[in-house]
Amino acid sequence: MGQTTSQNVPVKSSTVENPDWTAVTSAVQESVVAIQVESQGGGAEGSGVVLDSEGRVLTNNHVVAGAETVQVTLSDGRVYEADIVGTDPTTDLAVVQLNDPPSDLKPAKFADSSDVVVGEPVMALGNPLGLANTATTGIVSALDRPVTASAEDGSDQVVTNAIQIDAAVNPGNSGGPLFNASGEVIGITSSIATLSSGMSSGSSGSIGLGFAIPSNQATQIGDQLKADGTAEHAFLGVSLQDATATADDVTRRGAGVVEVTPDSPAGKAGIQQGDVIVAIDGAPVNGSASLTAFVREKEAGDESVLTVVRDGNTQEVTVTLAVKEESATQDQGQQNQGQQDQQAPDPGSGSGSDQSAPNNIPDWMQEWFGNQG
Repeated sequence: MGQTTSQNVPVKSSTVENPDWTAVTSAVQESVVAIQVESQGGGAEGSGVVLDSEGRVLTNNHVVAGAETVQVTLSDGRVYEADIVGTDPTTDLAVVQLNDPPSDLKPAKFADSSDVVVGEPVMALGNPLGLANTATTGIVSALDRPVTASAEDGSDQVVTNAIQIDAAVNPGNSGGPLFNASGEVIGITSSIATLSSGMSSGSSGSIGLGFAIPSNQATQIGDQLKADGTAEHAFLGVSLQDATATADDVTRRGAGVVEVTPDSPAGKAGIQQGDVIVAIDGAPVNGSASLTAFVREKEAGDESVLTVVRDGNTQEVTVTLAVKEESATQDQGQQNQGQQDQQAPDPGSGSGSDQSAPNNIPDWMQEWFGNQG
């Protein structure tokens, strides 16, 4: 018994203007798997997407971290034992390898996530709450949304400029693909926002605020994990805090430089303490988490142009990013804990965040299911 398919990706009958989710689901469902793990802490479930015909599957690190056994179930019900090829807590991504994979695996096709736009239709497919082969649809609600969560091992923080979606995503969707209207993967679903227990509704499931790791970052890290089980990360070499800066009679949000590491990319480029970085490669930076996430999307050796406000004047500084060799607790040195995107919620404090911030997520929404399958 093997898999069969009658659709190819991209699905020609499905467009952004008129998505055909029936055709898309038929075309992509064989590329999506359910993952069950057993560890000392018990069992957990998640989702994954087939990377290649050799049996490698991309998922979230928090789905498989600490697993003693990993089982992968294909869409037709066939079950395979799997080994962990590599994990990357910094980006919350992992690759597992099926043992004796079948010859009819159908790898997913990945799209360029830089082409994603707000408002376009999307479909999440995965294993929410153990309900395999579940499809949910919605739209892209926002792009470059800074999302911060604790890494599985507690030694680092996962900071992602995520694709925000309103398609229903629940525990178990973690590691599953987010598809565009053509059936191409544009992201890996990784977290949701839920109402805290202190809110009157007490909702702990999807409230229409889901987040996905963009496909460009996912494939970059996935390729590294496939190659040697590890991933390198670019770093800038600064300690940051949320800040504002005024230049040309305009006040902007940005990432304030608290400290510069000597001989780091930032130090060599002339970044100074007190600078406020308001953009990177033309993309607005709305705080320390935003800049951290942008840097983590880059590769070592990449050149980036930072827009810096210094002493009331705006200037552009070119930096060449280097490999981050240490596994420090923060990407940019010891990153200062800034505002809402980096604080643990205080259910008793109400919403203490700045509602005017363009990338603001209220404190009471910041309960990520990052450690749930």
